[in-house]
Amino acid sequence: MRKIAITADSNSGITREIAEREGVFIVPMLFTIDGKEYLEGISLNSQEFFLYQEQGRDIKSAQPTVGSVLELWDSLLKEYDEVVHIPMTKALSGSYDTALALSREYEGRVFVVDNQRISVSQKQSVWDARQLAEEGKSGKEIRAILEASALESSIYLTVDTLSYLKKGGRITPAAAAIGDILNIRPVLQIQGGKIDAYSKVRGRKKSKQVLVEAIQKDMRERFGEAEKGKGIKLHAAYAGIPEEAAEWKRQLEEIFPGYIVDMDELSLNICTHVGKGALGIAVTCNL
Repeated sequence: MRKIAITADSNSGITREIAEREGVFIVPMLFTIDGKEYLEGISLNSQEFFLYQEQGRDIKSAQPTVGSVLELWDSLLKEYDEVVHIPMTKALSGSYDTALALSREYEGRVFVVDNQRISVSQKQSVWDARQLAEEGKSGKEIRAILEASALESSIYLTVDTLSYLKKGGRITPAAAAIGDILNIRPVLQIQGGKIDAYSKVRGRKKSKQVLVEAIQKDMRERFGEAEKGKGIKLHAAYAGIPEEAAEWKRQLEEIFPGYIVDMDELSLNICTHVGKGALGIAVTCNL
């Protein structure tokens, strides 16, 4: 049986500590803050990120460096037969295209997955890949299975401030100003790697209700067969406020009895756009 290493970028939300414990491998995303470069999870943690964001620093995210990817793969292929690499969706980053180009130099030993996922749903793909490797699947087979199921996930988010959506050009300054005055908050949907507006509601309580209703609708209409068969997994997500996140997880466990609700912090790449205080819920289908 082939020995297969599973790698991903830190956009998955998998920290170096979790990766070491779980037997997977992570390359850090690159952030530039006021012209200075930081590596997620190495020289930049979430507490520092939100502090810089609240201070109004100029924050830009970028894909992992070519050197960090090659160094990781080269070291792993001394011990492993193959590498399966799961980058964040190519719809939001050049990570996939870069990794795919680099993989061609490894003569069929590195398989890059067109995952179409981000953050908590990407993280679930890493666990799925590890499970498939443990079942004896080859790198080529793992890639095919993950790509076939890439769209069997949804993430819905609500934000606490419109400032960062405005800064990123996702809403106009006028819309942000009106939204703040009227306490209108968008509910965002991430599906197939794209961040789109799903709904606009007034107030935090209502926005959380819409998140739940959106997931219930997906469970009923999109993933009904999966629920009856393989089953689905729920993920609570948050940005920067763990106390509120714990309460959000508790609420979801009451609303969805019988389901295990994982709790994850949103990746810093998403937090660049949504800011501290964002809350989300995601659903993924089990393989």
